[in-house]
Amino acid sequence: MTVRMRAALACAGAFLVVGALVLTALHFVVRQSLEYRNGLLTPAHIEVNVPAQYGPGWYDRYTQPYEVARKRADQVRAVYQRDTLAGLRLYGGLAVLAGAGLAFAIGWRAGGWVLRPLRSVNDTARRVLLSNDLTGRIGYDGPRDEVRELADTFDTMHTRLARSFDGQRRFVANASHELRTPLTINRTLVDVAVRRPDATEDVKRLGESLLLVNTRHERLIDGLLALAEGEQTVLDRRPFDLTDVAEHVLDQAAAEAAEREVTMHRLLDPAPTAGEAVLVERLVQNLVENAVRHNQPGGEVWVTTRQRADRVELVVANTGLPVPPYEIETIFEPFRRLHGDRLRSDRGSGLGLSIVRVIAEAHGGTISARPREEGGLTITVELPAESPSA
Repeated sequence: MTVRMRAALACAGAFLVVGALVLTALHFVVRQSLEYRNGLLTPAHIEVNVPAQYGPGWYDRYTQPYEVARKRADQVRAVYQRDTLAGLRLYGGLAVLAGAGLAFAIGWRAGGWVLRPLRSVNDTARRVLLSNDLTGRIGYDGPRDEVRELADTFDTMHTRLARSFDGQRRFVANASHELRTPLTINRTLVDVAVRRPDATEDVKRLGESLLLVNTRHERLIDGLLALAEGEQTVLDRRPFDLTDVAEHVLDQAAAEAAEREVTMHRLLDPAPTAGEAVLVERLVQNLVENAVRHNQPGGEVWVTTRQRADRVELVVANTGLPVPPYEIETIFEPFRRLHGDRLRSDRGSGLGLSIVRVIAEAHGGTISARPREEGGLTITVELPAESPSA
């Protein structure tokens, strides 16, 4: 129910209550004014000078017609009172209902007039929100009232958010350079040292360990940067087919799946959506890599894409160790691993599903997981569908 509707109903309800109270009071007053006054207009209050020759029986002869007339007058009065009060209730009730309807119309019109500036502010705020320019502002120049204060507060908040987003983007860019460069240099130096002709077996083993640790750190940094980028709401939404992204990721993961003796099944139907295709590719890649690496030799992975009404779905299921239901809610937290596996660096840094969740939420989607009875997980990602003509 809109604010305008609530205002109109409040006006109608207030008029209805006040009208009912006034009608009740008027009904009571009219009823009291038409009530029979006992003792008035009786023979005892009528002074009659009767000559003595009429005798003592004159009262009985004259009061009997009076009593008949009085009873008839009482009947007429009762009928008049009943009809008057019934008419008062009927026409008074209709008048109150008509007044309530008129009050509703007046409240609706007044609510629209009062909310017109707020509607203008809301339309401008929506345009600023949907635009790619974070410097857009409402700029309401109306009188200094509550609406003006709301618009100014929104502009101030939007300015701070734009400054925060700009700072975050600069941080991601600088961190990407500052963190990756030393690791690249370290990997190059260790690789050169290992490949030297005079390198001993101990040096080679140490170099291989350092390269493995360096690779783990690189993946960890990449995951943190992707996590920071994914937490930003996607504003530049472009249409693409989720099926194309899934096919590309599956082709890239085929070699690793074959090495680990994991069979992948593709059930890919058209699934048009919109957003940042690169981020969605990272989402699908993390799910597929997670399904392959947390599997068992001879295991299987099923990847499905489909469209349902206004949503598209990506379902990734895999075999593997049984997953307790109570661990489902924690697997999307950063650095959480199933079965306490923190030593095997080949299975990732524990950020894969966290990145998947933030990317899905940035695209207005949802993610859910459930354990398979045979072991492993089934993870479902839902994203808003996009018309193919778009």
